[in-house]
Amino acid sequence: MANVITSPVYDPITTATNLATNSVAAQKAQLTAQNTLANNTSTALNNLKSAISTFQSAMTAMTTSKSVLNQSATFPTAAFGSATAGVNAVAGTYSFFVEQLATASQYSYAGLTSVNTADGTGSLKVKIGDGVGDNTLDIDLGAADKDGNGILTPQEIAASINGNSKNNARVTASIITIGNQAQLVLTSNLTGVENAVTLDASSVANTTLKNALINPANIKEVVKAQDAIVWLGSKDTGTKIQQASNTYTNVQDVKITFARAMTVAESPVTLTVATDKTATAENVQKFVDAYNKLKTVLDGLMSNGDAAKGVAAGIFTHDSGLNALRSGMGNALRLVVDGESLVGYGITAQRDGSLSLDSAKLATKLAANPTGLDKLFGNNSMTASSGVLGGLDKLLGQWTNSTGGQIKQRLEATENLQKNLNKSMDRLNNQYDMAYKRFLDQFTRLQILQEQMNKNVDMFDAMFGNDKS
Repeated sequence: MANVITSPVYDPITTATNLATNSVAAQKAQLTAQNTLANNTSTALNNLKSAISTFQSAMTAMTTSKSVLNQSATFPTAAFGSATAGVNAVAGTYSFFVEQLATASQYSYAGLTSVNTADGTGSLKVKIGDGVGDNTLDIDLGAADKDGNGILTPQEIAASINGNSKNNARVTASIITIGNQAQLVLTSNLTGVENAVTLDASSVANTTLKNALINPANIKEVVKAQDAIVWLGSKDTGTKIQQASNTYTNVQDVKITFARAMTVAESPVTLTVATDKTATAENVQKFVDAYNKLKTVLDGLMSNGDAAKGVAAGIFTHDSGLNALRSGMGNALRLVVDGESLVGYGITAQRDGSLSLDSAKLATKLAANPTGLDKLFGNNSMTASSGVLGGLDKLLGQWTNSTGGQIKQRLEATENLQKNLNKSMDRLNNQYDMAYKRFLDQFTRLQILQEQMNKNVDMFDAMFGNDKS
């Protein structure tokens, strides 16, 4: 029996693919790892940028509010009115007797009809208070006929009053129809006698309109304008304060709005101005929380990890720059101003570097030195940076500065690295393509040769396979 010649069967495409892949595998793995690291670095830097920005915004909010310390100004019940106190308000109690509230004037003018402008127009004057200068609105009744149809309607008169350049929303004119009769209603949008609104129809040329406006039977004072009268202390024996508005600012940095007048039998109402310990503690807690959130991000980026627990190390482990930033933040919190520190106000660092607030200690310290807390925190404004906020903002600005900050520089370096890695990957892909083509050519020719040899073997089997000799 004839010998059988066997040869392995080659698939040129599979073989070329495997060999070309193996030829660049090590370089590709290295470039892929470097690119992954660069992408992760870029993501981490942007996360850090966002975290710092959030913390800076929290500090700016504290600066904008002008004070971490909250003062409160309260009445025994809300029925008497409301009050707010600023940082410069002086703690104490203040007695008030509200004799009357300020009101805004309102007049109605009945008997109005549409009139023909051909019968004359003239001008209508709306006087606010003394009517001097800008306090008189001159309404050109001819121009008030906006559609130019020769008919002047009460609605067009009201629209001209509202749209007058001197009005500035001080007076609102409206039309109310009662029993098919139009009434012009003038309402002052400001309280007090000095803002009372009246009409002067002496220059109205249209007789029908003028007669309707000056007829006493048509004119009704719906609401009489009056000033607010409040006594500091008891009525008649205290100090009388009369003004156009129901909102008073006579107490230092306190804004008081009275809501009702008092009867003669009532005693003066007491306004209490004091430090709002709860609101102040909430303000401080917001700072503590914002600081801890930023520190948590920093700790995650710089974590040593735990191989035993399968916890990977942070991408910036042992980074000297970030380590200096984290240390600098801790140092900024230790600032001493006039012998006071945050620790004295109950804001302390824990073992892990995070902050905590002892509200009871804060309240005790505020009672002894309420202004010291604001001096300690200071502000992070560009023009007057000071205190803890100023120090932290200056430190963080070295990282977030849009022109030469650390984050910008590192992101640019990472971006350049990614561009170079992409170019290297493109070259490696070209190298792969060349290797693939070379191997495909070689093994395609080998396959042809193999097929030819197999045909020769088949031919020899046919010729000699049954030769018993």
